[in-house]
Amino acid sequence: MSESSPRPVVSEAVHRRRMIVALALTAALIGIAAFVVGAASGAPAGASPSGAKGAASETPTPRPTPETAPPAQSVPVFDMTAHSIDDPDSIWVVVDKLRPLDPQDYEPADLVEVPVAHTWEPLMRQEASDAIVEMFDAASSEAGLALASNSAYRSYSTQEEIYDGDDTLTARPGYSEHQTGLVMDIGAESGDCSLDACFGDTDEGIWLRDNAYRFGFILRYPADKMEVTGYEYEPWHFRYVGVDLSTEMHERGITTLEEFFGLPAAPEYEE
Repeated sequence: MSESSPRPVVSEAVHRRRMIVALALTAALIGIAAFVVGAASGAPAGASPSGAKGAASETPTPRPTPETAPPAQSVPVFDMTAHSIDDPDSIWVVVDKLRPLDPQDYEPADLVEVPVAHTWEPLMRQEASDAIVEMFDAASSEAGLALASNSAYRSYSTQEEIYDGDDTLTARPGYSEHQTGLVMDIGAESGDCSLDACFGDTDEGIWLRDNAYRFGFILRYPADKMEVTGYEYEPWHFRYVGVDLSTEMHERGITTLEEFFGLPAAPEYEE
């Protein structure tokens, strides 16, 4: 049997060279692969793969959904034409030195006796009478006050007797609100400050000033409106206009019918 030939012995130096070449080839292949992947993904060569992944995974912030706007609420508008300001039968009729009653000897058809304490037996139109009674009762039950009528409806002929020529204190016949049957001059049942400016400082006068609108009445001749109404301050003179109008005037802070309805001021008569 023949002996096998001995294998050639590879020197250590040759082996080391082969390992270096293999490692260099491997590094070159890895670099080429990285370049190809970067070019395919649009990322610059050498960019971090984890950075590219983070950018791709970002989720845009969703836009907030707008809330549905509530339906528009209609604002009630006061009807300025609900009643006439010219018709003497209207509870809104405006009577002043530029606006006489038409006819001037007008007399309401529904006058009734007003069942309240009084100096002279008062007459008023039915609607105004009912409101006065309610107001007098409230003054008594709410504040313990006793009110009384000093004057209410006055006819054309009665106004002729009362008119004394002083146009700041008394209306001429045909120009008086008393003739409408919608007015009462109110005082304290005790008679304290009756038909006097000091009535406005009494408990009764203050209560009426602050509460009359609740029952459909306005203080017709305020202290600071003589240039509008033509009359001196009369804290006892209350005019019925109905709760709707008196409340509207109160809420808007308008104290005269002339200003509310946009009418000319009436400080003097047209001669």
